[in-house]
Amino acid sequence: MMGVEEEKSEGEGKVWSLCRMPKLWQMSSGNGNGSSSSSSSSMGNNNVYQQTPSSERSAVTSSNAFFSMAKSLLPARRRLRLDPSNKLYFPYEPGKQVRSAIDIKNTSKSHVAFKFQTTAPKSCYMRPPEGILGPGESLIATVFKFVEPPENTEKPMEKKSRVKFKIMSLKVKGETDYVPELFEEQKDEVTVEQILLVVFLDPERSCPALEKLKRQLAEAEAALESRKKPQEETGPRIVGEGLVIDEWKERRERYLAKQQVEGVAPT
Repeated sequence: MMGVEEEKSEGEGKVWSLCRMPKLWQMSSGNGNGSSSSSSSSMGNNNVYQQTPSSERSAVTSSNAFFSMAKSLLPARRRLRLDPSNKLYFPYEPGKQVRSAIDIKNTSKSHVAFKFQTTAPKSCYMRPPEGILGPGESLIATVFKFVEPPENTEKPMEKKSRVKFKIMSLKVKGETDYVPELFEEQKDEVTVEQILLVVFLDPERSCPALEKLKRQLAEAEAALESRKKPQEETGPRIVGEGLVIDEWKERRERYLAKQQVEGVAPT
């Protein structure tokens, strides 16, 4: 019985040794003695602790890369408010040049340059095609388009236009003068504000969109005429270098000279 028990215990010991063998192989450096295994285990643990900071740095780097990619996928913040927001309404008059209008307002706290682009530059143009708006400043841009006559198979009001317009914006520093190179030099900072589709309206049929278009066109024309007029002088005129003439004093002197010529004593 003792022999059987000894053999059994030896057998169990072998089984447990086999079960523990993979762990020993992982921790030991190939040496069979216990001291080398324990030293190898401690060295392995030290290596694990030494490698932890680098793994954390790798995780942080991966996290930063993920957030950067997510940020790039987010829609860009709009600097301009457009009215209409995504369409340009034109009266449908085949064979004629018609007009549309869009109100552009800078809703940011900085100066913003804007620029129009179209897929049909030969038949469409904008006034103004580009410019710079200060914080809170707005203007009404006029868009001109030639309407192609419908084909034989098309009904007048069923004609659809494939022409599109794009408005881009760019943040600029201070009161910068607009130059075409602005958008080329800072391509990475350019924001596409909106892609505008063309919608035709029946000029003989009144609707809210058509009435609004008429008001915007009238405001755009009035603003254009006011810009053409020379600015009235609100202050004293400056003549020569550093000489300021008071207009009231000048009128008084002319009046006195006239009275002397006529022989009337001034009062």
